[in-house]
Amino acid sequence: MPERTTVVASKAGLHARPAAVFVKAAGEQPTAVSIRKPDGDPVDASSILSIMTLGVEQGDEVVLSAEGERADEALDALVSLLERDMDE
Repeated sequence: MPERTTVVASKAGLHARPAAVFVKAAGEQPTAVSIRKPDGDPVDASSILSIMTLGVEQGDEVVLSAEGERADEALDALVSLLERDMDE
């Protein structure tokens, strides 16, 4: 199962608007994606409630994983999104 580790750039972390943008993008991927903090349990990246419970702040490291066809593409797209400030 491919994984990617990245640092969240948005000033609000994964809360409010950035969380909604991320969840929408995760839901549009051709494969299921999960996200977790390095020491935490994975949650469904397309679930806004799950994302909010992670408590991800700006500068926090997260790990994304996916399975299936085009998993690498899905992870690359979501990492690219997390590495920019979605508040702007």
